[in-house]
Amino acid sequence: MAALTAGTTAPDFTLKTQDGKRFSLRDELARGPVVLAFFKVSCPTCQYAFPFLERLYKAYGQNGVTLVGVSQNDATETAAFGKDFGVTFPILLDDTRKYPVSNAYGLTNVPTLFWIAQDGEIEISSVGWIKADFEQINRKMAEAGKIAPAGMFKPGEDVRDFRAG
Repeated sequence: MAALTAGTTAPDFTLKTQDGKRFSLRDELARGPVVLAFFKVSCPTCQYAFPFLERLYKAYGQNGVTLVGVSQNDATETAAFGKDFGVTFPILLDDTRKYPVSNAYGLTNVPTLFWIAQDGEIEISSVGWIKADFEQINRKMAEAGKIAPAGMFKPGEDVRDFRAG
């Protein structure tokens, strides 16, 4: 099964954050759109992508959109990943025995990003690291916050796509 596609209703779920708080997709959608960024700490493409996601978080914070990572690793490995790659946005912990949320979203590769509209519909489903999808998420976050899109790429940065195969 491939990752859920745009136009699909996002499965509801509840997970714990790294600091033990409860995160409910339904509750967060009541406040605005949600970006889910699924990853595994050993994934080189995730290691590449997450500093760019951190730039989104720093540019927009929780200004109308909730951005969260969903780790497929245990709390200790996830905490080390966050520290190593400068991630300050909330990270949720999927169950590493059965991966119920990852499976509900049809994950076959990481990173996988989903933009979930406030009505629960997946509007962006991006498997791998696709610059155009990231830029679209950037624009949508800016629109949600009613501000101009922030520049996400520094001059001379070699930003390439890493499509899942």
